[in-house]
Amino acid sequence: MEFSKSLSENVEQLKKILQSDKNFDIVYRTFDIAGKKAALFFVDGFTKDEVLLKMMQSWWAIKEEDMPGDAHGFSKKYLPYGEIGLVKKEEDMLVQLLAGISCLFIDGFDICMTIDCRTYPARSVGEPEKDKVMRGSRDGFVETLIFNTALIRRRIRDPKLTMEILTAGESSHTDIAICYMEGRQDKDLLEKVKGRIQKMKVDALTMNQESLAECLYPHKWYNPFPKFKFSERPDTAAACILEGNIVILVDNSPAAMILPSSVFDIIEEADDYYFPPITGTYLRLSRMATAVLCLLLTPTWLLLMMNPGFIPPWLEFVQLADPYYVPLIWQLLILEFAIDGLRLAAINTPNMLTTPLSVIAGIVLGEYSVKSGWFNSETMLYMAFVTVANYSQSSFELGYALKFMRVLILILTSLFNVWGYVVGVVLSICAIVFNKTIAGKSYIYPLIPFQWKELKKRFLRGRLPVTGQGKD
Repeated sequence: MEFSKSLSENVEQLKKILQSDKNFDIVYRTFDIAGKKAALFFVDGFTKDEVLLKMMQSWWAIKEEDMPGDAHGFSKKYLPYGEIGLVKKEEDMLVQLLAGISCLFIDGFDICMTIDCRTYPARSVGEPEKDKVMRGSRDGFVETLIFNTALIRRRIRDPKLTMEILTAGESSHTDIAICYMEGRQDKDLLEKVKGRIQKMKVDALTMNQESLAECLYPHKWYNPFPKFKFSERPDTAAACILEGNIVILVDNSPAAMILPSSVFDIIEEADDYYFPPITGTYLRLSRMATAVLCLLLTPTWLLLMMNPGFIPPWLEFVQLADPYYVPLIWQLLILEFAIDGLRLAAINTPNMLTTPLSVIAGIVLGEYSVKSGWFNSETMLYMAFVTVANYSQSSFELGYALKFMRVLILILTSLFNVWGYVVGVVLSICAIVFNKTIAGKSYIYPLIPFQWKELKKRFLRGRLPVTGQGKD
């Protein structure tokens, strides 16, 4: 529906749609500009009041003989601030108004003039809690989209850096920014992603990027290994863009979605590149080894306890020193779920109580649970290692995928002994090998298809690329 030249008709229609008599934060002001009636609509809390006041003062000073005859002339002459738009359709104007843009109507003009003088409530761009580094920049993404794009622009000052804006959600109209380097990105993947976002039929992206991820990649939901890499670090996002990846930013989310992502991409961390090559290689290899131990340690120990004849002499110390009253498989499974319960409790515990409750939980679950006969000390030791090892991965999704596979191997081993262990390991490998990225490529590239040069880069952190050498 297009606007009328009658200001009163436009105002009454918008008051009815926006329910301004009920919504206290939908504000409209009526005033005169050079003898013509005008109305300004805006959302309280989204507008820079001092900027709007200065613009209104300048409008009140306009004389009748200086008043342009159309909206185009008025916007060019008397709207000097920021981004200005001319909107003819009511639907487009409502989306922009509810996004925080101020809308100006003047009697006799059938076009709405939009003024982008908005501001959003935002926290500081401090270092994210999850993606911390020992050395490197200490800024992180926040919930405001424009701040996140600015953090990337600050690092890549190249006109080829492209940031396209799309919207999704019939009710939320959530802004989605697609960031890539022109000429380096996978064009087919870019078109596929843009097409899927534009064709999405959802009411709202209530869970931000998780909602978007499930719409972009609805297949193989049963495979727990993550299809995307998420990062709250702008330096990581900028580096991935320069490598030819596509980064998706969603408004109200402090994380960047990086695609396509293989399992090697997800394992990588910023710390690998903030230290010299030998240190970065060590950190990367230790993280990979820890992931393997996290998956296989407790199932392998359970298998050895079920088959003491498999234990070589130099590993005899792993045998249980005390008799056990609860079957080992139940001890391990109870601890698997108890650890997640403690993790959820830690999230919901007030900060002032975190330390005393942690001490109580450590004493009760550590010493007394062993003395009571529920758990053996060896079981507690190996599960403690597995719990700590899970946090060596920056990706929550990868950590939980390893946990699910570990529980599967434990159950199969307890039921079918050696063959169950073998089948569980094979299923875990198949879950990784037969997984696909959103681009339809191998999840373990460059292992399959094999590319030695690229594979070496995944395991060994080489020197950072240098495009030129300075002169002495």
